[in-house]
Amino acid sequence: MISLLKTLFGKGIDYKDLVSKGAVIVDVRSKEEFRGGHIKNSINIPLDQVKSYMPEFRKMKKPIITVCRSGARSGIACGLLKSGGIENYNGGAWDSLNKKI
Repeated sequence: MISLLKTLFGKGIDYKDLVSKGAVIVDVRSKEEFRGGHIKNSINIPLDQVKSYMPEFRKMKKPIITVCRSGARSGIACGLLKSGGIENYNGGAWDSLNKKI
């Protein structure tokens, strides 16, 4: 049960390892929020555009780590990516993940 909770809430995931192996960090905040600060080398695709980028995500053939301000929008993005068959992880708040990688 504990391991399930850790997986659901991103605990126990080695994000640094995922990134070193090529995972792509997708920041789903607005362009204005992204301009205010973001993780180096992350890409900005606002949540309302994630569905339209599914073909590009599939072409990447890499895991996607989504981030936002608090983890809520990145969680929604994860659900969209999962329904599209794309390996993904909810990185939560971008500034918190930035400290882990």
